[in-house]
Order: sequence, then C-alpha cells, then structure tokens
Amino acid sequence: MSGSERKIRTLREILQKPGNNTCADCGAPDPEWASCSLGVFICLACSGIHRNIQEISKVKSVCLSHWEDYELEFLAKHGNDVTKKIYEATVPVYYYIPNHKDCQVLREQWIRAKYERKEFAEGGRNLIYEEGTRDGVLMKRGRDNGQFLTRRFILSEREGTLKYFTKYDAKDPKAVIKVDTINATFKPEKIGNPNGLQITYLKDYSTRNIFVYHDSSK
Repeated sequence: MSGSERKIRTLREILQKPGNNTCADCGAPDPEWASCSLGVFICLACSGIHRNIQEISKVKSVCLSHWEDYELEFLAKHGNDVTKKIYEATVPVYYYIPNHKDCQVLREQWIRAKYERKEFAEGGRNLIYEEGTRDGVLMKRGRDNGQFLTRRFILSEREGTLKYFTKYDAKDPKAVIKVDTINATFKPEKIGNPNGLQITYLKDYSTRNIFVYHDSSK
C-alpha cells in the first residue's frame, strides 16, 4: 500500500467516528473538507468562510489535498465532537445556531464567534450583545422614497425596547418598539445587501416592517 493510499484510508476511518459525518459548523451531511488546524470536518460552504480566517483555520479537501502525517494525527485526536466541547462550551441557551439552510451572514458570524472571537470557549470574552444597552447607526429604508438613510437605533434591555431616531442628536425617537413584539429576519435579496435585516413588529394591533442593513456583518 502506497503512502497516499494509507492516508486516504486513515482519513476515511477518522470520518467514520461519531460526529464527523456532518459539518461541524452548520450540520450539513457528508462534509468533504476539513480544517487541519482546528481539527474539524466541514462542508464546502463553510470551508469558504474558514478560508477568510486563514490565521486560524487551514482548510484542505478530504479527497484531493495532500495530507501530512502530523495533520492526520491532529485530526484523529480531535474531530468534531472534541472540538465542539472546546469552542461551544458556553453557548447561551438563547443563541440561534444556524444550519446549512441559513444565509451566509448567519453562518459566517457563528463561525467567527466560535473560532476567531472564541466567545463560547471556557473563560471567553463578555458577549457584547448581553450588555444592557446597544447604541449605534444602521441604514434604514425610507417608507415613501425607498432610499436608505442613516438612522440611530438604541436597544435597551432595561426598557425592553428598540428605538430609532431620524437624527443622531434628536431628543425624541421616531418609533419605540417593544422587543417582545419583534421578529428579525435576514433578507439580503429583498434589501439588496448581504447584511440586510427585516424587523417585523406590532403597532396598534397591526404588523409593521423596518428594513435596515449595516456594512459590517458583525
């Protein structure tokens, strides 16, 4: 048996271990790629995201790439289940974990949160979305002309509201939305931006929509 044949057989044996038959990040079946630096098997779509964090993740094809012995040993020692216990140790119960049917921006931020920012590792950083107040600027589509303009948004945990202002220094908000009436969905095609978000909420017993985006997916 040649060295390459032996390595292919070793890779197949590792793939058959529990947890390695689905993508470590989105759950897609039969992953054909792997991160030899993280020790996980991933699908084609997620491998493209991993390539954008090359300082953390080195991606190779299970079938087509040349594998070194030490890379195979590392992959065998880790695998999806072991690595998950490291990088997903403290995922909040409310955090939505995307699957292979979800849009690119959701999967990208899940992958970056896990491996790049290490938000869910033991002793990880404080989560910015658990802070009591978030204050920032989003591009909001105008109701009448359809143009996107800069608007200030404030999300308050204490008040349980999302407010937006037509001017950054305005004293009174244009709208005050109760968080418990909100449903937010990524709509990149509808809004024309990969980070497009449709915020649906109730006002006076009727359904309203706000369309926003930000240049940064984070």
